[in-house]
Amino acid sequence: MAQQFGATSTTDDVLSGIDLTGKRILVTGVSAGLGVETARALAAHGAAVIGTVRDVEKGQHATAGIPGITLLQMDLASLASVRAAADKLVAEGKPLDLIIANAGVMACPKSFTADGFEMQFGTNHLGHFVFVNSIASLLQAGGRLVNLASSGHRFSDVNLDDPNFEQTEYTPFGAYGRSKTANILFAVEFDRRHKARGVRAVAVHPGGIQTELGRHLGDDVLAGLVAQLNENNRAAGLPPFQWKTIPQGAATSVWAGVRASADEVGGLYCEDCHVAEPENNDQAMRGVRAYALDPDNARALWAKSEAMVGERF
Repeated sequence: MAQQFGATSTTDDVLSGIDLTGKRILVTGVSAGLGVETARALAAHGAAVIGTVRDVEKGQHATAGIPGITLLQMDLASLASVRAAADKLVAEGKPLDLIIANAGVMACPKSFTADGFEMQFGTNHLGHFVFVNSIASLLQAGGRLVNLASSGHRFSDVNLDDPNFEQTEYTPFGAYGRSKTANILFAVEFDRRHKARGVRAVAVHPGGIQTELGRHLGDDVLAGLVAQLNENNRAAGLPPFQWKTIPQGAATSVWAGVRASADEVGGLYCEDCHVAEPENNDQAMRGVRAYALDPDNARALWAKSEAMVGERF
């Protein structure tokens, strides 16, 4: 029987006994939190890790203890920066076995990327959409894309009629929800487009972890969120919300990218080191909402994203 992992599993648990020597793995956002831990764990098992960072000096400090990591400067909030980073990788021409699209922002005040996109949709989705598609040819057969999404996708479906909140009232978590739903839908459509050549894609929810991602949340907002989660859990007969450690939070990324079989996770959404069940209750933190896995929604998002960035993939 395959080894079972769950919410308390760590990266080291998931990677126990796995040798990644000879594998080239790219992780976005390795200057803090889950990105650093993901890169550390993969490198510790022999992988050659390329990590993208917005701030190279910060990234060098954060990854100083990771042997052999290569840093690549990239700001997901600037398509010029994204394309420059992708061009560098394509010019090198070295194949990749795994891309973990880890970087992101959460619940920030209304703001816009260098290209005029709403910051969370532009950074979390469109930046990765252009970057991953630009280097997709480097993913060899057997390769995989892991998109870090979130249970926050339950806050909102994508809004393809008003992605920049020009007519819709902006709320930080509503925008976050849109971007995280987009991360899942991108994995769904990327998987459909590439599985015939042996490349698969999956989206994951890392869990609730206290990292720099929550920099825009004050203590009172955070406390209110936890109280609401606990109220929802009580109503659903579930145990109280528990924070994960960073190694526990990064575990689902490496499980979905390395340990799980491609057919087990391809085109799906995972949490706590397993494939998530469908869940239609928007108050429930666990599970995946139907709109996030809808293939028609995924194709429509792809087309809208191409139109927004002015590039066909």
